[in-house]
Amino acid sequence: MKRIIALILAAMLVLSMTGCRKEVEFESSGTEFVVDAKPVIYLYPEVQTQVSVKLNYNGTLTSTYPAYENGWEVTAHPDGTLVDAAGRQYYCLFWEGIPNGEYDLSSGFVVAGEDTRVFLENALAQLGLTDKEANEFIIYWLPRMEGNAYNLISFQQESYTDNAVLDIQPAPDSVLRVFMAWKGLDAPVEVQPQELEGFERTGFTVVEWGGTEIKD
Repeated sequence: MKRIIALILAAMLVLSMTGCRKEVEFESSGTEFVVDAKPVIYLYPEVQTQVSVKLNYNGTLTSTYPAYENGWEVTAHPDGTLVDAAGRQYYCLFWEGIPNGEYDLSSGFVVAGEDTRVFLENALAQLGLTDKEANEFIIYWLPRMEGNAYNLISFQQESYTDNAVLDIQPAPDSVLRVFMAWKGLDAPVEVQPQELEGFERTGFTVVEWGGTEIKD
């Protein structure tokens, strides 16, 4: 009898724990899932330059590398190599965070999951990323997207840049910030086509890319 009671209590405990876990998952299905994921910043000065980068972010930073301590201070080389005060080398500055703002999906592209790779290759080239930068973008995002039936993809402008303001000194001559908001779809939807503008690299150039997955 004691063994039976013990088994019943154990089963009730498992059920209660399962119920709590489902509740947490449900609560996490809202805006907590909206994360500005892997924005990375590349610095390409014409000559070796001491560069200060500060991020005025309307949100909460959750991860940075190198560590963001009132900004980043690095020596930037023309090939993009960054060196901190301790002599450690980096190829970019990385941050992630939970934004307070919202993103605009009123215009963009609806792309079949199986066509996502080719779409991103073409779109990122048109926006101005180099092959190396585009490779890193696609390697990060493609595994999350190509298994969907469709993806709604929208490259953000002011809705991103106004909420993640970069202060870079010395001031760069050209800045490219590519930020993709996207949403997986079970079926295609109608959306206003988005026009993609090209980018010309001149002088000290700063390039950033990142993205966020929008979940209902």
